[in-house]
Amino acid sequence: MQTNKATWIWYPGDFEIRLHEKMSVKRKAREGSYPAYWRLDRHYSNIKFRFTYDLPHEEQISIASEGLCAVYLDGKDNIRSGHSIMTLPAGRHEIMVTVFNDTEAPALFVQGEHIVSDSSWEVTSYQNEWLPAASWIFDDIEQPPSQFRLEVTPQEPISCELRNGHQLLDFGKETFGYLQFHQLTGEGKLTISYGESIEEALSPEHCVMIDELHVNPALVSEDDTYTAEEARAFRYVWIHGDSGIQWERISMLYEYVPVDYRGSFESSNARLNEIYEKSLYTFHLNTREFFLDGIKRDRWVWSGDAYQSFLMNYYSFFDQDVARRTLIALRGKDPLTMHINTILDYSFYWFISLNDYYLYTGDLAFISQNYDRAVTLMDFCLKQCNEEGLVVGRPQDWVFVDWADFSNEGAVSTEQILLAKALEAMKLFASLMGDDTLASHYGVIAEELITKTITLFWDEEQGGLRHHRVNGETLPQLTKHANMFALTFNYLTPEQRENVIQNVMLNPGVSPIRTPYMRFHELAVLCESGEHEFVLNEMLAYWGGMLDLGATTFWEEYDPSVTGLKHYEMYEMPYGKSLCHAWGASPLYIVGKYFLGVKPLETGYKAFVVEPKLGGLEWIRGSVPLPQGQVDVKMSIDSISVRATAGHGKLRYEKDGEIKELEIPRDGSWLEVTL
Repeated sequence: MQTNKATWIWYPGDFEIRLHEKMSVKRKAREGSYPAYWRLDRHYSNIKFRFTYDLPHEEQISIASEGLCAVYLDGKDNIRSGHSIMTLPAGRHEIMVTVFNDTEAPALFVQGEHIVSDSSWEVTSYQNEWLPAASWIFDDIEQPPSQFRLEVTPQEPISCELRNGHQLLDFGKETFGYLQFHQLTGEGKLTISYGESIEEALSPEHCVMIDELHVNPALVSEDDTYTAEEARAFRYVWIHGDSGIQWERISMLYEYVPVDYRGSFESSNARLNEIYEKSLYTFHLNTREFFLDGIKRDRWVWSGDAYQSFLMNYYSFFDQDVARRTLIALRGKDPLTMHINTILDYSFYWFISLNDYYLYTGDLAFISQNYDRAVTLMDFCLKQCNEEGLVVGRPQDWVFVDWADFSNEGAVSTEQILLAKALEAMKLFASLMGDDTLASHYGVIAEELITKTITLFWDEEQGGLRHHRVNGETLPQLTKHANMFALTFNYLTPEQRENVIQNVMLNPGVSPIRTPYMRFHELAVLCESGEHEFVLNEMLAYWGGMLDLGATTFWEEYDPSVTGLKHYEMYEMPYGKSLCHAWGASPLYIVGKYFLGVKPLETGYKAFVVEPKLGGLEWIRGSVPLPQGQVDVKMSIDSISVRATAGHGKLRYEKDGEIKELEIPRDGSWLEVTL
C-alpha cells in the first residue's frame, strides 16, 4: 500500500443539498426574510460509512467527524470506539463508522499511514443502498465541509459625495459583498440603503435592500471596523447615521467564487466587445455556490435560469463544480410532490440540462449518480398527461414559459416539446445505464409526443405552432416560444423550418419577446438558421440599449419602448427589476457557439466542429474551453485560423459557394485557410 491523502467524505449530494438549503433562505425584501416557497430538502441526518482493508501490520488512525461518531470493527458492537485516535489490527477487516448530525451534513475524515477517507469508502443512509462516498476539495481536518465559504477581496468606492447631507458612495459598477465601516465609533442608529441604480439607493422608502444597525462598541472589531453580517448586491449605497456616529471611510469585501476565465471573444465592433465583457461579468456575479438567477432580489436557484447558465458556462468558465452542485440542488430528494421550483417547464429543463452536461463534459459517473432520481422525476412528470397524451399543469403548478401576455391554460405546445426533449434525454441515460427496456420505453413516448404535438398544434395557414389547446380545441394564438424550441430540437421538416423562420421568428406581426430569458433561445435558433447578421444587429440594439442607459451588468428584463424610472419597475415594485441577472448574459453563448462556431459532436468534445461566422463583422477572434484544453479561432473576411489542444476537431467553412471540411491538427498547431 502507498500513503494517501485523506479528504472529508459524505453521502452523495448531501453537501450540495445542505448548501442549497442555507442559500435558499438568504433572500430578503428590505428587512424581511423571504425563504424559498418550495420544499427545501435536507441531508440525511444519520449515515454509515464502511471500508474493507488488509494490513500487514497494525495501524493507528485519527478520526474526525461532523456530528456524533462511532466506529465498529467487523460489525461487532463489542469492538466499538468513539475515540479520535484508535489502532486498527493487522489483517483483513471491515471498518464501519456511523455519523449523526441534524444541523449539517454528516461527514467523516480518517487519516492513517495507509488507511484514509476518500471515494473508495462506501456510505449508506440505511435504505438498503451502499454508494461510493462523495468528496470535493476538503482535505484539511480543520476545515470540514460545513465551513465552506466563498472568497472575498477588498474593493473601494470610486466616489463619495453628500446627498441631502448624507454620504452617497458609488462603487463604479454592480458588485456583491459586505460593506465595511472603518474606525466606526459612537452609538446610535445607522441606516444603509442599497441601490443597483442611483435612484434606488436614494429611495430608502422603496429600495429593495436596506439595513438598519444600532451602533455600539460591541458591534465593531478590535481595529474599530464593522463588517456587515450579510452580503448585498449594489452599485450605490446611501448612508444615514445619527449625529453621534462617525467613521473614517467605507469600503467593501467583494464576495465571489474563484473561476478561470477560459473563454474569450473580441471583434471589430467595439460595442459588441463591451457587450461580451459585461455579459462575462454579469455571469460571474451570478456564478456562486450555485448558478443563481440574480444577486439582488431572489438569490435563488431556478431550473429555467440555470439551463441557460449551464450553456453559458461551457463557453466561458467551464466550471464543472458549480454545474454539478446546481444540478444536484435542483433535483433534491424523493418522494416528489411538486415540480422543481413549482414550475412544470422547470422540471423538463432539468433533464435537458443534465443531457447538455454529459454532452459537454463526458462525465458518465455523474449521470450514473443521478440516474435513479432522473427516473423518479420522469415518472412524476408522465403522470400529468391527459387523455390525449399531452402534459398539462395541475392547479398547484406554475406553467411559466416566459414573462409574456398569454394564457397557459390547458395543454401548452411549448411544454409538449420540452417534455419530448426530456424523454429523449432519459432514453440516452437509460441506454448508458444498460437499461435497454426503459430506454426503448422513453423513446417510444417521445416519438409519439412529437408527432402528436406537430399534428395538433401546427397551423398551415400561419406557418407555425399555435400556443395552447383547451378542452380538445387548439386556439389560434401563435407565439415564438414553441416554434423556436421545435427548431432547436429539430422536430420540424425542412419546409416547416423555413415557414417558422419567415412567418414566426422574423415576422414583426408576431408578439416580440421582451425578456433576455427567451431572447437567448430566439437568437440561438436564428443563428442555427444562418441569420447571423440579423442576430448581430439584435445584440447590438438590445444589449447595447442597456449599455446606453448606463448598465454595468445586464438586466432581468429590458423594454426599449419605456423611458425613465419605468426601466427599473417589476413585480409592482419601483425598483423590483434585477439589474444583474444571469439570463441577461446570453451573448456569451451566442458568440461562442455561433460566431466562433465551436460545437461538440461527441461527449466531452472527443469530436467537435468549428464553423466560424462573421455575421457582418470584419474580424473575430477568441477561445472556447474544452474539458481539458481549448479551441482558438481567428477569422477575417480573407482567412480563418484554428487550433485546438485536445479532441478531434474539424473546421467547416464555405468557399466559392461550397461547404468544405478540414481536420484540425491534433498537435496544437494552427490550421490556416484562405477564403
